[in-house]
Amino acid sequence: MKQRSAGLKIVSVGGGTGLSTLLSGLKAFVSKDSLLNVAPDVWIETLTAVVTVTDDGGSSGRLREEFQILPPGDIRNCMAALGEDEHLLTRLFQYRFESEGDLSGHSFGNLFLAALAGVTGDFLEAIKVSSEVLAIKGRIFPSTVEDVALVAELEDGRVIEGETSIVESRSPIRRLRLSNNSCRPLPETLEAIQQADIITIGPGSLYTSIIPNLLVDGIVDAMRDSNALKLCICNIMTQPGETDDFGVEDHLRVLFEYSPNLELDYVVVNTARISAELREKYLADGAAQVQFKSLAPGSPEHEPRPAFIETPERVHAFQLICRDVLQEDGLVRHDPDKLARLVLEIRQTKKLAVR
Repeated sequence: MKQRSAGLKIVSVGGGTGLSTLLSGLKAFVSKDSLLNVAPDVWIETLTAVVTVTDDGGSSGRLREEFQILPPGDIRNCMAALGEDEHLLTRLFQYRFESEGDLSGHSFGNLFLAALAGVTGDFLEAIKVSSEVLAIKGRIFPSTVEDVALVAELEDGRVIEGETSIVESRSPIRRLRLSNNSCRPLPETLEAIQQADIITIGPGSLYTSIIPNLLVDGIVDAMRDSNALKLCICNIMTQPGETDDFGVEDHLRVLFEYSPNLELDYVVVNTARISAELREKYLADGAAQVQFKSLAPGSPEHEPRPAFIETPERVHAFQLICRDVLQEDGLVRHDPDKLARLVLEIRQTKKLAVR
């Protein structure tokens, strides 16, 4: 009987619903006994999420301000994504209180993490214990454990601090930075990146979920030095006020401008068109499907093709992969299973390799 190869080590970087969507797809392959593998010798041994910690709105913002802890919301969502879908504890973690009192708007998982951080005196320990309680199929690391906020210089000249204020401004961003430009990642994060076989970036809000992770000192350099295949998963929709009229190329150009040392092997772009009904729904809010401007997408069946983005620092070359990875369920999202299978296919299929 043929012996199976060693499992893959995957690091996924991001935040918000985009990262949770990808993790929910990848978790099905975190087992050498899985019947869902794309090939007999493809399975995930270690799945690590590196999560942004700049959220200051809603339940996360209230708990962050009151207890001086990292915002738990995105971390909680990743835990739920990596847990068993039908498990009562997983559903409980996502339960949100609705009332007229102080608990309104808080999710149980956020409160649980805040309470554990108080009991243990360590937010990282709270994440570890919560992960064990939910028996999640992976590890979750905040991109940094330091208290940082997003600071944006807007095109209209205003300087705004705080993710929520930046999003609500609905003004194009001229420049983004962290309030502490020398914050460091966890040693465990750097080790995971060093040992990874695959590193994914996105999908997620470009300015508030993706770039904040890459601004943490040492993250991009660690990616550059890693032998892993590096994949960027492009967003399907633009984000009002942040990426208005952005095409695929604009997303990538901004990504590279903030992280000039970043090297990508592949960029994954969805090619399926959203329905007319959802197109109108999103247009009413100022969002549109991300399109190509100059890079020729080809057809979804075509092989990956070379492409490049030029920035003032250098020319960034990569392979462009165009596929249908769309899911419509009242909202426009990446399909977790399609996306996970594509990530593993890119690694598995030798003819896709660029190295």
